Formats: sequence, structure tokens, C-alpha cells
Amino acid sequence: MSDVLDASPYDALLLLSFGGPEGPDDVVPFLENVTRGRGIPKERLKEVGQHYFLFGGVSPINDQNRALLDALRKDFAEHGLDLPVHWGNRNWAPYLTDTLREMVQDGRRRILVLATSAYASYSGCRQYRENLADALAALEAEGLELPKLDKLRHYFNHPGFVEPMIDGVVQSLADLPEDVRDGAHIAFCTHSIPNTAADTSGPVEDHGDGGAYVAQHLDVARLIADAVRERTGVDHPWQLVYQSRSGAPHIPWLEPDICDHLEERHAAGVPAVVMAPIGFVSDHMEVLYDLDTEATAKAAELGLPVRRSATVGDDPRFAAAVRELIVERAAAERGQDITPCALGALGASHDVCPVGCCPARTPRPAAAGVDSPYA
Repeated sequence: MSDVLDASPYDALLLLSFGGPEGPDDVVPFLENVTRGRGIPKERLKEVGQHYFLFGGVSPINDQNRALLDALRKDFAEHGLDLPVHWGNRNWAPYLTDTLREMVQDGRRRILVLATSAYASYSGCRQYRENLADALAALEAEGLELPKLDKLRHYFNHPGFVEPMIDGVVQSLADLPEDVRDGAHIAFCTHSIPNTAADTSGPVEDHGDGGAYVAQHLDVARLIADAVRERTGVDHPWQLVYQSRSGAPHIPWLEPDICDHLEERHAAGVPAVVMAPIGFVSDHMEVLYDLDTEATAKAAELGLPVRRSATVGDDPRFAAAVRELIVERAAAERGQDITPCALGALGASHDVCPVGCCPARTPRPAAAGVDSPYA
């Protein structure tokens, strides 16, 4: 089919991510960006930054995004998809507004956005859409012609995202001592968020028991657990658990925490645990510190064998998934009938976020949605 790799009407892809410090002097300014408006004293930020200082003040996320950019460009070139790829961050250089300005000055007018978050939630979707609106407002104030921005749908259940994680869990189980391998439990890990944010994640019609954020993670966990059983012949018990809580103690957040879960599993006589960070695209700080450092130390204290499975990162299958999502969305924009690619029970996510999707506590303009002021 001649139009399989047709990206029109889009003329560029923007990789949109969180950003992170790239040296000790960057840590506090980076955290000031992350916490802007919350009035957190600099001394407190220095305490919070100790996680980064353990790794030389460098977050791995920027290098991981560079690797993903390379993987995307390589895949696109090999498959004849003529679409330039740019990169902008929420909280550190290269900043989103600067990148978007450069794209506009280069003549880009229809831009697809790939966020490094696979699931529906305020911080994983709408906040990025708010960032896009802020950037467009800044360019509008500069008198620049504004591009039309569309965001790729949530890709949590795309085969190119799920299959690398299945491989990672299988490999981690194989790496456990043989005498504990078959009895190992799987802890599917993701970022904790406030219960209220979880309950209102996704479109309004998806609200309810856990909301879209929890439902999507559970669907992915089932997919992986089922595939692991088929490949290994062992039905490993599993649970969705949470990590990286950062909120005030009196506000309920999703539980159980991974360290509490390890204690509970050990007390129940479980011989080993594989920690599978399905909520994260790459091995950034929440994975390196909260799992590889903190949770692994807790397991060592308990005498509980643990392994941490790989994230998707720059796996070629994920790069191919992004290409497929681009071609799929472009075809839909051209009015073609398409069958979105998705695994599991939930089906493909919406292309355009509806009104009320993943609402913020304080309403703010958000681009790339039905309620965008920059249609």
C-alpha cells in the first residue's frame, strides 16, 4: 500500500518529556522548576535532591531520551517515514517552549506530540497538555504563527510497549536462583498518585472504581502475567504496587508502597519477587533510586531475593510502535478507516482528550484536546 508510511498532514514529531539535571549544579534549579509555585524553601530542595546527588547530580532521563530519539530516527529512516523528530522538556533543557519556537521558525505547522508517559493521569497527560498550551501562549505573545498540535494516544497496551516488558520479566525470573524461581511473585510497579487524581483519570465515562490510571495498569499487568505463564509454564502470583510518593502524609495516595509490599510478601513466606516497573518508559530516577536502590536495600534487609525487570527504553519494538501510532493517527486525520492496534480488554485509547479528561485541581488551558483554546 503506497500510503502506509504517509505521515501527512503532519510535518514533525515532538518528543515531550519531564527533563532532569545533568550535573550537581543543576539539581536545585531543576527542582525549583518542578516545584514552582509551591513555596518550598531551597534548603528543603537540597534535601530532596540527595537522590540525584547519589548519582553525581545527573538524572539518566535526558540520555535515555537521546537514545530514544536515535532509535526513532533510525526506525523512521529504515521504513521510509519522512518525519523530523524534535525534543522538548517540561522542567529542563531543552525546554519545550524553545524547541517549539525552533520548530515554528523551521516552518512546522502540524506537529504530533509523543509524551514519555503511557497512561492516563493528570501528571502523565493533562499536565503535558497544559505545558503545550503555555508554550503556545508564549509564542503567540512573540507574534509567531502558531502550529496545530495533536498528541498521540496513550500507548500502554500497544504490543511494542508490552512485549519488551514481557521479555524483561521472563529474563528476570530466569535470573533468580532456581530454588526460588517458580515460587516468585511479580510486583508490577508504577508511580503512586493521589487517590483523587486516580479516581478522575481518563474521560468522565471511565471514572469509577480506580479510574483509567489503575484500570490501564491492571490491564497491562494481566497481559504480562498471562504471557509469562504461557512462556514459562508457571502461574506467578502478582499485584499492582506503587512507589515514589511525594505528597503530604494526610492526603491519601495509591497503595501499597513497594517496600511495604516486599515486607508483607516476605512475612507471607514468598521466596522471591520480581519488580516490574510497567509505569515507566525508561530507567529514570524513580527506577534507579526507588527500585534499584531503596527497594532493593529493603529486600536485602529482609533476605528476600529480588530482581528488577527492564523498562522499554529505546527498544526497537517501541520505536516501531511509535511509527505505527503516527501512521495510524495520520490516516485518521485524513479521514481513512483504521483499526487501532491494541492488546488487552480496554481497547485503543481516544485520539483526542475530551472535556473533563484527567482534570486539574485548578483549571488551566490545555492544548491538544477538545477543550483546547488553540484548535
